[in-house]
Amino acid sequence: MATVVTKTDIRREPGFLYYLDKQGDVSRVGMARGGGRQAKKRPQKVAKTRVKREAGFLYFIDKNGNVCQTKMARRGGGRRKRKVARKRKAAPRRKKAAGRKKTTRKKAGRKKATRKKAGRKKTGRKKAARRKKTTRKKARRKKTARRKR
Repeated sequence: MATVVTKTDIRREPGFLYYLDKQGDVSRVGMARGGGRQAKKRPQKVAKTRVKREAGFLYFIDKNGNVCQTKMARRGGGRRKRKVARKRKAAPRRKKAAGRKKTTRKKAGRKKATRKKAGRKKTGRKKAARRKKTTRKKARRKKTARRKR
């Protein structure tokens, strides 16, 4: 719930954005409506209130033109203490068995490159396919033209 800080009784006009500026006064500026870039408009001072801001509060101008404050909503509901990660002790290493031999991996040899078989050239087939497509399109056009008549 918001609390009224100062009563100013400003008459709000449509097309303007009313806000509390850095000096604590009420200012207004013309709203930017969609559709590209607009000329930069200078803010106008509407009322001198000299409100001192408090940390953790949001200040705004309500429907009646009064300067109000409300507590800012923060994520998480409050500060929580983080758990400190404990350092783990290193696990003791196992001793090697005396009677075992190490197994060695074989290195993978390179595979021989396979040769591709020389086949027919595909360029001739593509040209023939293109010709067929164009003739089909022409035939369709003729059919649609006959139907329209």
